[in-house]
Amino acid sequence: MGQNTENNPAITLPFLGLDRLRMETDGEGVTTLVAAKGCPLSCRYCLNKEILSGEVPVRAITPEQLFRMVRIDDLYFRATRGGVVFGGGESLLHARFIRAFSAIVPGDWRILAETCLNVPQELMQIALPAVDTWIVDIKDMNPEIYRAYTGQDNAQVIANLKLLAEAGRCGDVTIRVPLIPSFNTEEDRRRSVEAVGKIGPFTKFDLFSYKVR
Repeated sequence: MGQNTENNPAITLPFLGLDRLRMETDGEGVTTLVAAKGCPLSCRYCLNKEILSGEVPVRAITPEQLFRMVRIDDLYFRATRGGVVFGGGESLLHARFIRAFSAIVPGDWRILAETCLNVPQELMQIALPAVDTWIVDIKDMNPEIYRAYTGQDNAQVIANLKLLAEAGRCGDVTIRVPLIPSFNTEEDRRRSVEAVGKIGPFTKFDLFSYKVR
């Protein structure tokens, strides 16, 4: 066990909910998704707009409280090389919480982060030693397409991909490259994969299409 954070109000998570017993949807094994509030993007087809709303009720929980909630699946995690996936929203906005949580869970649990990587490098540096598997949704590497879809610049995404590459973590990263109706094309997506490959030896790509209702 690491340092107790139960009485440290600075290390809490704006908790929205759990999704248990996910089978091989985020890397290996059985995982539990932990959803938290907050995101730097305003994606046009966002499925979780409630994470940005001030009206959605959340409760602040400590790493110890979360551990008590998810340890029911300890045997599943150990047997399948699964673990806890931090999502949201943007998981790395809560990098300090992830680091504190990783310090108190069994060593054979996997810690995963679903992220857009559009966060300051300070948060990346905090999360880097705590996160085993990175699931990165780059949207599109073309800055104009990225801004049109998310409302933000992707320079920070590129910088953080370089950080992962320089840290020798490319093998721990799955790059999600979506086809986004009305925003990019198959050729744009091909160019995005090519651009990521120039940053580092990333080999795991998840190519899929957004389903727009």
